[in-house]
Amino acid sequence: MKSFTIGQVAKQAGVGVETVRYYEREGLLEQAERKASGYRQFDERVVDRLRFIRRAKELGFTLKEIKELLLMQVDPTITCADVKSRAESKIANIEERILSLQKMKNALVKLTKTCGGEGPTSDCVILESLQPVQNNNSVED
Repeated sequence: MKSFTIGQVAKQAGVGVETVRYYEREGLLEQAERKASGYRQFDERVVDRLRFIRRAKELGFTLKEIKELLLMQVDPTITCADVKSRAESKIANIEERILSLQKMKNALVKLTKTCGGEGPTSDCVILESLQPVQNNNSVED
């Protein structure tokens, strides 16, 4: 089996060298063998694993979830239904985030429509709306 340096692996997988190191530290990649010179040597399977991780990240999975998916690949008790369930859960999570982002967008659109875009920042409706509301029910001493 062919071996690669960390730079070669990173380039082939489309990630940075620091990313490879980080994934090693986090247990997403097995620790690479070291040559007598101290350089790490990775086999070609690491490139596939890095591509898997990158693709899973693109689909919204966290590194913790990706680690779980990687473990699912090798656990003989896990079925495709288990993986599908995990993916459906991620879809629900993404849909919640989309709704939240849509609410943020709508609020910002509403704010920007109230702003004429003129005058000093002390009169800016957008900045004013970000200020904390003052509580008028203060207790007097």
